[in-house]
Amino acid sequence: MLIIQLNSMKKIFLLFVFIVLVAIAFAQKETYDLVTYTAPKGWKNEVLANSNNYITTSKANNSWCQIRIIKSTVSKGDIDRDFQSEWQELVVPNYKPTGAPQVIKTEQSDGWKIKTGGGKFIFNNSNAMVTLTTMCGYNRCVSIVTTTNSQDYVKDIDALLASVNLKNPGSLNQQTPAANENSNSITGIWLATASDQSGFRVKNGVMNYISRQYTFNANGTYIFVSKAFDPLMDKILLGKENGTYEVSGTTITIAPQKSVLEAWSKKNGIDDWGRLLTTQNRPLEKQAYRFVKHYFSGIKEWDLVFQADKQTQRDGPFSGGTAFNNAWIYSPISNYHPLIKLPN
Repeated sequence: MLIIQLNSMKKIFLLFVFIVLVAIAFAQKETYDLVTYTAPKGWKNEVLANSNNYITTSKANNSWCQIRIIKSTVSKGDIDRDFQSEWQELVVPNYKPTGAPQVIKTEQSDGWKIKTGGGKFIFNNSNAMVTLTTMCGYNRCVSIVTTTNSQDYVKDIDALLASVNLKNPGSLNQQTPAANENSNSITGIWLATASDQSGFRVKNGVMNYISRQYTFNANGTYIFVSKAFDPLMDKILLGKENGTYEVSGTTITIAPQKSVLEAWSKKNGIDDWGRLLTTQNRPLEKQAYRFVKHYFSGIKEWDLVFQADKQTQRDGPFSGGTAFNNAWIYSPISNYHPLIKLPN
């Protein structure tokens, strides 16, 4: 199998750093957070709480590629610190590269500094390549992570990176709705979605997901719903919980009164509700969270951030990424975060 070598990666990204902020004329653009870009055609797209992912596989030569656009975080002050932090946070624990990153020199464009580095890692006893491109400016840090086991996808990676255009978050901050900035009101519907990013699933293109949805009512009651779908399972799991909540300063205490887990068949074998198979009660998990409403200026969105000392069964693994420690980030309902469709 033909593997991307580091010298090839150098050539690709030396070109990229000079044109990263230049849009490709007449191309259809997508926007995620601060990044506007041209998405690869025909690739599977997954929008998660902290990243926008594009995945493709080929059974013909057993090849695969993934591109992850990471939601922007607060910069640590310079490109070297940002790059090293992102490498340790995004690359090392997920891919376990065999050595330190081979880094290309830093470039600048329109107030942004850009640094790219990469290395090899082992996947299914074969070599693969991971590349991190980190961009910092205007007190923000943006990263794009690409992984692949074949140079067949070089042109697709190169095309996306060359199409990247970064917004100036400084001007967007002026549009922050001040009325919400210090508000402790969490009334409304908040949603988070995550998926399994294991190497097996990336390679085989069988991506699953779990969505979690809180509805906080003004009268102090709440409804929590979770949906878990997996192409490798013959059931869809639906969690339903209700109870009361109480807000005190920056702490919210959730006290469930009833919690059940339902298993539903798949209608026609796809991601659609069939018939109810089983229902079982779940333990009632009372939990106090620290919370804050955080404004992401690039996507002009107020998100609800919960923090706790340990993970909960209700919220699942922490999803705060590099922005928040021991945290879950819930977003308001939007085209990127649609309501969970319930049976009937």
